Amino acid sequence: MILGIESTAHTFGIGIVEKGKILSNVKDAYTTEKGGIIPMESAKHHARVAEEIYRKALNDAEISEKEISAIAISQAPGLAPCLLEGMKFAKKKAVELNVSIIPVNHCVAHLEIGRLTGAKDPVLLYASGANTQIIAYAAGKYRVFGETLDIGIGNFIDIFARHIGLGFPGGPKIMELAKSGKYVEIPYSIKGMDVAFSGLLTNLKQKFDSKKYKIEDLCYSLQETAFAMLIEASERALAHTGKKELLIGGGVACNTRLQEMCRIMCEERGCKLFCPANQFLTDNGAMIAYLGEIMFNKGTKIDIKDFDKLDINSRERTDMVEVKWR
Repeated sequence: MILGIESTAHTFGIGIVEKGKILSNVKDAYTTEKGGIIPMESAKHHARVAEEIYRKALNDAEISEKEISAIAISQAPGLAPCLLEGMKFAKKKAVELNVSIIPVNHCVAHLEIGRLTGAKDPVLLYASGANTQIIAYAAGKYRVFGETLDIGIGNFIDIFARHIGLGFPGGPKIMELAKSGKYVEIPYSIKGMDVAFSGLLTNLKQKFDSKKYKIEDLCYSLQETAFAMLIEASERALAHTGKKELLIGGGVACNTRLQEMCRIMCEERGCKLFCPANQFLTDNGAMIAYLGEIMFNKGTKIDIKDFDKLDINSRERTDMVEVKWR
């Protein structure tokens, strides 16, 4: 039975997994009325809610903490203060319970939790706050076939949301406003398999500041353009790899319009689309526990005597992880 701790950014989450089954998945997120994530404040939030989330996760799973075999943590990538808070809490609990720690890459966990959908060998469109990558497994690693050249899709959406006076997170509010909008022309920036959002962001800000455009129209145009860029890159990855499955992951994948556009593309290509439940798309502890159990069963763990060697790796890329469990 593996307990997983997620603390890469705004969410502190704990999930418990046994033999691939999710027993509990509890989380609490740092939010603001205006502005974005302040890493130190988010870390303080994690420290404040950690024990409560831990107890609730055990309660939901209906287990005793003595039944935990190991603790998996989101070691990378992420905001350093937030990652450190998760590791600190994990080490404390691991010492109390005399169990090992399993260091997990957050991005790879987003991909692996997709197994719950039945996906076997997909191309992953990973769309989250800080990360935007098109990933597929090949030759012992998860290879990045395309990615953002500047900012992540989620951060791009949140920055524009802040600019027009919406709080954090802005994605759900943008999605609602877009439902009543119409298209206005904005830049479309895709370079081969890679995408870029900074020019699009600047153009949207300028249009909003000119007061010549409705907010709903700008939100609609943002989604239609940015998501089309992601779909184009994903389709190219499917064509290049010859794979027949597309899996979407990350918090932005909760957007129903992005899901719809992925579905249309997959139908046209004769591919299958897989999309986990929303609770597994946003940052969560269950995905850390899920991959942690897979790694633990293959012998990956750090024992208490070696905890001083365990550290975070806030900049570790998806394609830097050696996939020893496949």
